[in-house]
Amino acid sequence: MDLKEYIRSILDYPKKGILFRDITTLIKNEKAFTETINQIVERSKNFKFDKIAAIESRGFVFASAVSYILKKPFILLRKKNKLPAERYSVDFKLEYGTATIEMHKDSINKDESILIIDDLIATGGTAEAAAKIIEMPKAKVAGFIFVINLFDLGGYDNLVKKKYNVESLMNFPGH
Repeated sequence: MDLKEYIRSILDYPKKGILFRDITTLIKNEKAFTETINQIVERSKNFKFDKIAAIESRGFVFASAVSYILKKPFILLRKKNKLPAERYSVDFKLEYGTATIEMHKDSINKDESILIIDDLIATGGTAEAAAKIIEMPKAKVAGFIFVINLFDLGGYDNLVKKKYNVESLMNFPGH
């Protein structure tokens, strides 16, 4: 099954000049969604990890299903002011603005290894922030799995240059 056929491309969203790769057309098709989860589970065998983390919000769609199948704890990396308990916080730049992600301090312990799953990597700002927040309690990033890599925006390559293990299910140009 060619999963690329289930990704809708929307020009000038969320702002002019951005070509948005929409995963809602993939997840609304049960066969395509199942195949996506199966591929992530298969790719996860390339990593040794204790827990799975995902970035709000589309990463939750994929990571929660993988967490359930693999019987691994699931860690939420959320937008600012969405978590009620004591938390770590990291500010970062997006390709079209700035943002903050947070994680509960009791989510991860020292020396645990965390697999980060997200829907898409573009410039890598969100992924790098996710790695920083995972590393704050002295945990390790086992690696990243992305459904989509926007290969010409450089985020995937930047993570590899920083010695992170990175995989993606499919590649698209970013613009």
